[in-house]
Amino acid sequence: MFEQLLRRITEGSDTRLPEPDSRLALAALLVRIARADGQYTEVEIGRIDRVLARRHGLSAQDAIALRHQAEALEAEAPDTVRFTRALKDAVPHEDRDGLMQALWAVALADGGRDAVEDQLIRLVAKLLGVTDQESALARQKVQEG
Repeated sequence: MFEQLLRRITEGSDTRLPEPDSRLALAALLVRIARADGQYTEVEIGRIDRVLARRHGLSAQDAIALRHQAEALEAEAPDTVRFTRALKDAVPHEDRDGLMQALWAVALADGGRDAVEDQLIRLVAKLLGVTDQESALARQKVQEG
């Protein structure tokens, strides 16, 4: 399963990924954000699980299973561009605020901002076609709430 998805993502196919694949791409991107600073903490893991459950209407167990799949995929994936391409194709621009909020929620889960995580989020925002201002507004929503 992972090999097939990884192959589709890395081949750069122009075909849109089906919903389960876009869910897994988001989950893997959340894991990549959490791991970016070299520390993958229980707090970040819990936040990923909650974000996935809320965003996709999953049970806690299903969110954990999706995260486990995402951890394996993220460890094998060569770059971030493939994940963002899958999400850009699957998520309309007007709904990308929710993606940015999810990314910021994970990045801020450990109580602070990290330069490496900030840099990765800036890259992801650019690849998703989200402006710096839109990303900053998404971050503020997470911090306020």
